Amino acid sequence: MAQPFGADYSSYYANGIGRDNARGPGFPGLKKRNHHLGNRSWILIDAKGNSEVVELDKPTVMRRCLLPSRDLRLLDPLFIHPSSILGRDKAIVVSLEQIRCIITADEVILKNSVEDSVLQYKYELCKRLEVSRDNYDDLPFEFRALEVALEHTCMSLDAQTKDLELDIYPVLDELASSISTLNLERVRRFKGSLLALTQRVQKVCVEIEHLMNDDGDMAEMYLTEKKERRDILTDSDVCNLINDAKFRSKSAPVSPVGSSSGVHRLQRAFSTMSSTKHGSFLSSSSSGENIDQLEMLLEAYFVGIDNTLNKLLSLKEYIDDTEDLINIKLGNVQNQLIKFELLLRAATFVTAMFAAVAAVFGMNFEDTVFDEASTFNWVLVISGICCGVLYGLFLAYFRNKKVIP
Repeated sequence: MAQPFGADYSSYYANGIGRDNARGPGFPGLKKRNHHLGNRSWILIDAKGNSEVVELDKPTVMRRCLLPSRDLRLLDPLFIHPSSILGRDKAIVVSLEQIRCIITADEVILKNSVEDSVLQYKYELCKRLEVSRDNYDDLPFEFRALEVALEHTCMSLDAQTKDLELDIYPVLDELASSISTLNLERVRRFKGSLLALTQRVQKVCVEIEHLMNDDGDMAEMYLTEKKERRDILTDSDVCNLINDAKFRSKSAPVSPVGSSSGVHRLQRAFSTMSSTKHGSFLSSSSSGENIDQLEMLLEAYFVGIDNTLNKLLSLKEYIDDTEDLINIKLGNVQNQLIKFELLLRAATFVTAMFAAVAAVFGMNFEDTVFDEASTFNWVLVISGICCGVLYGLFLAYFRNKKVIP
């Protein structure tokens, strides 16, 4: 089993190719893409690693893989669907980010696209299948294809998380030291990207965890073993029906009309009996299936995607802590402004009282104070001292109430 987060993908994302796909499952070029390419063009990859581009319509794919139409809607790139992995009777429907494919027991039907992630998945899967022809691999074909899809998705999301960390941490540190409108706007945009990426990672994590908790769904994904059982059961049914037909032909005479009708009855009996035995035999086998192999595969990538999710949650907590720090700083500045305003109003009140005294003596009335110039100077000095004492009483009151330090 290949280790998650392989070295081949590290160079892929380090060169910046993977970051071009770091914008979520909604592809920006969908409206300009050719409708024929997005709906009927598929890439077939067989068990030997050979690939070819074919044109298949939805009814053909449904008959080929025995899938309902609602499963094919998950693979339509014109619609945005959450990540999902569905196990069916003869196929596994995979919709992980840009990787949308149908995995059967002997081939992968990949949705053709011009996205780099699809081409990277095709290249990596073909490469591993070619290597596995020479080296023994205990994983069946469907699990190798599923492993590459999980590895590519986990690596893509982890690379996007690392890029977001490299971008957002310097901005948060700069914002903590210097609060400005530009920095706040940049953090707001990064926070929106973080929320969208967290939702995508969480959906993949929940989907893998759901599969690990459901033994029935994991047993449904053993397509190779189910196909082998189905082939063995079909051969045994054919032999039994042929032997039964020979026994009846020897025991009783058969007319020409009766022989043709007997063939039809034989076909109907074969289809009825095979379908009944298939269902009972496969269901009983699946219930007791040893699912440790698939469970270990899913668990390896669950640990990786859970680690990515923890990084995003830690980044979100760091943003929340930075916001709390900014709010504390803004609150402190606001308190300082309130204190300054209080002192300014007290000074304005005292100044207004001094101005009132000057205004009273500025009126046109006769008084002995105006007889000597030095006498009015004493009025001004006494008024100023009284205003200063009053302002000092204001300050003492504010300090007593701990309004100002």
